[in-house]
Amino acid sequence: MPAADSPLSGVRVVDASTLFAGPLAATILGDYGADVLKIEHPVTGDPARGHGPAKDGVPLWWTMLGRNKRTLTLSLSTTKGAEILKSLVEETDVLIENFRPGTLERWGLAPQALQEINPKLIIARVTTYGQSGPYSHRPGFGTLAEAMSGFAAITGDPGGPPTLPPFGLADGIAALTGAQAIMTALYHRDVHDQPGQVIDLAIVEPMLTVLGMQAMVYDQLGVVQQRTGNRSVNNAPRNTYRTADGRWVAVSTSAQPIAERVMRLIGRPELIDEPWFATGVGRAAHADLLDEAMAAWIGARSQREVQDAFDQAQAAIAPVYDIADVFADPQFQARDAVTTAHDPTLGPVRMPGPLYRMSRTPGRIRWTGRPRGADTDDVLAGLGYDEERRAELRAEGVI
Repeated sequence: MPAADSPLSGVRVVDASTLFAGPLAATILGDYGADVLKIEHPVTGDPARGHGPAKDGVPLWWTMLGRNKRTLTLSLSTTKGAEILKSLVEETDVLIENFRPGTLERWGLAPQALQEINPKLIIARVTTYGQSGPYSHRPGFGTLAEAMSGFAAITGDPGGPPTLPPFGLADGIAALTGAQAIMTALYHRDVHDQPGQVIDLAIVEPMLTVLGMQAMVYDQLGVVQQRTGNRSVNNAPRNTYRTADGRWVAVSTSAQPIAERVMRLIGRPELIDEPWFATGVGRAAHADLLDEAMAAWIGARSQREVQDAFDQAQAAIAPVYDIADVFADPQFQARDAVTTAHDPTLGPVRMPGPLYRMSRTPGRIRWTGRPRGADTDDVLAGLGYDEERRAELRAEGVI
């Protein structure tokens, strides 16, 4: 089923993970041609099938997250289920799992045992806190990583409560990290002719990286970053502003020439000559003054007038969109950023397309999330399980 002309054609992935970092990492690999086999519990299926809204009984999260994956129902906690996984990994390049540390070991599926079967196997283990440390056995989700990483502490209005994102930010960042880690391990294995290895990915840790220089600032200066709302401690003006027609726009002036162009545009060129205006930190210290000037100028004009004026001045601005605006925007349309896939039940469905564009081997959505266990018989038949044995396994709850 994988496309032969895709960049990851021939890479076989077993996705035994759930909600959401591990599965999304597998989806990314599948978008670029990897043969991804999703393992689901025979009774409950993948939790994503019951997560979020559905249409006509079709779970929308699974429709996207399960795209480009074959599906196999298998109870790994049973002896026979564990044996089937051992058979699968003989011809598998990557296993992705996110069980609590020690779970695979308890089932007789420790990485050492699996890599004895297939020394080339790469095992990506995705957990909230990692495989080691005093918190490693705690249950966790991306929300907890957003809290413990320091993200929530700096997000929100000054004096207000810490703010969590209304979507799986930490899981998404961990998925991107996980896909990159898997590709790094594949490169090391195949280019340098080395055995496979175990990837220990703690969802909380990539969050530390995307928070930028926060750790270094605390280490070197003893400064703990505080909540600043939409403002930045590194430059100004940087905020959202309301236009005369009730729309919102976001302005960023991270580069000094941009900041100067904006001041000329809004009729406040005298501010450029202030000594503090010469640095981003200096401007941030005078954010009240700059925001007042920006809000007055933008608030007197429509969103279209503001956008056109900023474009003419080659200054940086963008409208604040909701998803309906994204669908209607010509930039997203031109790049097919929200692409159309075909679902057997729903028909045409819109969802974000592959993450990046490659000139020779582009990613693609070959199919949407399939029904639970749709490929179980084919997969097991390929392992030598005839119809009678498969019936026995079903009766025993193994598949």
